[in-house]
Amino acid sequence: MKIANLTFDSFQNDNRIIKESSSLAQYGYHVEVIAHLDRYTEDNELENNYKIRRFSYLDRDEYNSTLTKIVAYIKYIYSSAKYCKNFDVIHCNDLNTLPVAFIVKQFYNRAIKVVYDAHEYETERHNQSKFIKRSSKIIEKFFLKYVNSMITVSEPIAKEYVKLYQIEKPTVIYNTPHRVNIEKKDIFREKFNIPKEHIIFLYQGGLQPRRGILEFIDLIRGKEGVSYVIMGFGELKDNILEITKREKNIYFHDAVLPNILLQYTSSADIGLCIEENRCKSWNLGLPNKMFEYYMVGLPILVSGLLELKRFVVDNKTGFVIEDIFNQEEFDRVFPLIISTYRDKKESIKRVQEIYNWGNEEKKLLNLYKKLEEVS
Repeated sequence: MKIANLTFDSFQNDNRIIKESSSLAQYGYHVEVIAHLDRYTEDNELENNYKIRRFSYLDRDEYNSTLTKIVAYIKYIYSSAKYCKNFDVIHCNDLNTLPVAFIVKQFYNRAIKVVYDAHEYETERHNQSKFIKRSSKIIEKFFLKYVNSMITVSEPIAKEYVKLYQIEKPTVIYNTPHRVNIEKKDIFREKFNIPKEHIIFLYQGGLQPRRGILEFIDLIRGKEGVSYVIMGFGELKDNILEITKREKNIYFHDAVLPNILLQYTSSADIGLCIEENRCKSWNLGLPNKMFEYYMVGLPILVSGLLELKRFVVDNKTGFVIEDIFNQEEFDRVFPLIISTYRDKKESIKRVQEIYNWGNEEKKLLNLYKKLEEVS
């Protein structure tokens, strides 16, 4: 079976697509990732056990006009659809790739099967206007008629899709890392000369507003015996670098490759998932960085997002601060964090056994076996 795994990003650090593609290829499927050509990428690569093809071109750092993006998107749809017509399955990552599957199914290959992999609550993302949300729901509802199987990233989001479109419940595949046993590293202390007795809080991921990154600096200002490492990439990078020049216990580290990420993660003591409650997608989802923290034994501090809080409380694997702007609330929770974060170790081990890619991979493979059985 030939699988085209579609994404409209340039596919450089997407852990979910990497894991899915590698797992499917490992079990005998021919897999090609179809991505968007961007600066510093190639249009034809071989990555481990699957191929990567990139179409169209958009330098996202240089060309930011709406018209340029629309033109690049149309070229991507056209080129990808023509290329994918002889595949058996199109695996669509996010809503913006579904038009490719529709075109292929309508005009080139009616027998092709479509898997829709919604990495978020697609029509309830952050920064979407009411018009965009309404339009997206109409578009999504239309394209779902041509989808054979759907995947999403959390149970509440799956239930929302059932209510919204009266469809069969999507398969929930968590974006978890592989089960690994990594000896705890000390990369941050060694690189930044952080005192051994300091407790290191870590934020890793996209450096975007509304994720509590800068707010946490205010919360720990003046606290003794703690350091804060921010690791990732995004629009807040320059701002964070300026702050590190003024604040003695704040450190910045560039994003690292997925294959070495957990070594860096293990060099911290407590992980942060403190996004603001700005959209349903965040409120009902579980970020992949949470599972990465757990895989190397870190307890986490989370904000009051509904599903994130439920997971931490039910599994006894961290701490909750409902309002990341509330200094008094944090000051009350802080002594408890410092005195008991090591006590979460056994609870985290139980989570590691359940929420790892070995278990999530089984769901993915079972979904594809069912697709093969359908004539």
